[in-house]
Amino acid sequence: MELIRAHVWVSGRVQGVAYRISAAKIATHLGLMGWVRNLPDGGVEAVFEGEEAAIESMLRWCHEGPPEAIVEQVRASYETPEGLRSFNIRR
Repeated sequence: MELIRAHVWVSGRVQGVAYRISAAKIATHLGLMGWVRNLPDGGVEAVFEGEEAAIESMLRWCHEGPPEAIVEQVRASYETPEGLRSFNIRR
């Protein structure tokens, strides 16, 4: 199994709408490792590591987010996986 890593930045109305909590639940359900956090500019940053198909599903979700979110932009870059072993919400 080949692991990939996506580093993601999401902008729009993505804070105060349970975006981080929802992202963590979806990522865990998909078997992904990584983290998600709010940014000072009102956006959200996340790292997802796992199988390519799961990463693709997660990125599709990132464009929608939870029901109250209004996602304007999702940027992703691919990096070398670090072998993360859990998924965390960072503060």
